[in-house]
Amino acid sequence: MPPVSLIVAVLSLGIWVYLLAGRGGYWRVRRFDADGEAAEAPREWPAVVAIVPARNEAENVARTIRALLRQDYPGRLAIVLVDDHSEDGTAEVARQAARECGGAERVRVHAAAALPEGWTGKVWAMAQGVASGAEPAPGFYWFTDADVVPAPETLRRLVCRAECDALDLASLMVFLQTRTFAERALIPAFLFFFLQLYPPRWIAEPRAHTAGAAGGCILLRRAALERIGGFQAIRGEVIDDCALARAVKQSGGRIWMGLSRASVSVRVYARFREIEQMIARTAFTQLRYSALQLGGAVAGLLVTYVAPVILALGAHGPARFVALGAWLLMAASFAPALRFYRQSLLWAPLLPLMALFYLAATLDSAGRYWLGRGGEWKGRAQAPHPG
Repeated sequence: MPPVSLIVAVLSLGIWVYLLAGRGGYWRVRRFDADGEAAEAPREWPAVVAIVPARNEAENVARTIRALLRQDYPGRLAIVLVDDHSEDGTAEVARQAARECGGAERVRVHAAAALPEGWTGKVWAMAQGVASGAEPAPGFYWFTDADVVPAPETLRRLVCRAECDALDLASLMVFLQTRTFAERALIPAFLFFFLQLYPPRWIAEPRAHTAGAAGGCILLRRAALERIGGFQAIRGEVIDDCALARAVKQSGGRIWMGLSRASVSVRVYARFREIEQMIARTAFTQLRYSALQLGGAVAGLLVTYVAPVILALGAHGPARFVALGAWLLMAASFAPALRFYRQSLLWAPLLPLMALFYLAATLDSAGRYWLGRGGEWKGRAQAPHPG
């Protein structure tokens, strides 16, 4: 019987061969870059309502409002900022930014009602924005976060794509900052792991079960929202963007997700702890709050990412060379994400360390859930209580 080290090495190599060849080409990041694509303009530009859920976003929201007012969109665009019980003057900062741009009459600030039981905060704010009536019957709703600065052509490109391809939901994963050391070390891996979970090719394939979206920038057809029963259908979801995409796809709608470097998130993660908290908010939710799935995820991550390094450095004979092959495939698959973020390829062999960081954040996420603090965001624990 082959030694255990060789069995594990072969298993790791087999996993990476599958990931590169059989998982929708998720690692070929450039193929999903939507900034350079052009679609045919529609005959009529539908009315759009941009909805910005905001909770304590005074530091970032002005840039978002200014970017929305500068959209190069030929149709009607109404903008609604939903102030989700902020305590830092978010609403007034948004109004001031609108006045400074000469767009005060185009921006409505809507104060969210009290959060009902069973709803997560962002989903409730999105529902409030829809109910605000900024446009009686828009063709689309455009949901964008209060820390996202969309490029001037973003809405026009999204609407062109949605109309040309008959999409019910189109989303962009915006460019995240990589200025601090913590961001450079972990943000490209965030993109890599997200695409691994939600390959864009599978998202766009109507026959595939995979459904995903990036919540910072989602264009949603009004008819599709009505078809799924409104936000009531996902009212308790912590990972609201992917839940919305899943509901739309299961109802027969077509969805799509791309990447953007032109539209950016201005949120800064100065310390590793801040990125860990961002991951821990939803990681255990991704595993459906299941201890069994958590155990499987830990075992799978160790075999996939950690075992190749340990065996390549410590094993002997064939196991060492097989493990080294798995490590090389891992680094090669990570390289396109690093190039997308214009980071040095010297980070590529360090992906196992990044995976361990994300594993630690996942375990922290499970611990928070069992302590009744699951899905915590800006003072709210939004995951269902384990008791």
